[in-house]
Amino acid sequence: MATSQPRPDYGFGAQNRLLHPAEFRFVFERGKKHNTGHLMLLTRRALGDAPRLGLVVAKKNIRKANQRNRVKRIIRESFRHTRERMLPHDCVVLVRPGAGELSNSSLFAELDELWSKARLCAG
Repeated sequence: MATSQPRPDYGFGAQNRLLHPAEFRFVFERGKKHNTGHLMLLTRRALGDAPRLGLVVAKKNIRKANQRNRVKRIIRESFRHTRERMLPHDCVVLVRPGAGELSNSSLFAELDELWSKARLCAG
């Protein structure tokens, strides 16, 4: 019989999200800013022991709902696959104009660049 490796948890439950306005304010007030062409990442050391993510995708920046939703899905997916290596930080990703026009691979590349710039990953 083969022993199976435990599967990593790629869920995105409430413990992994910023849910309340006060949690977003906590990051906005004193968070460190990291930028790429179409995304901005604000980070602040978390009070808890796990990294958490909040998203700000304004209709003003991406007019079409399907593009906003696609961008949000990609950001969440990138976070889910990176968070096992992340230090406990609260992160807010702000989406800038033009991000909706990027391909999925370009968005993933910008997100990888953001996680690296912020030095959120251990090791």
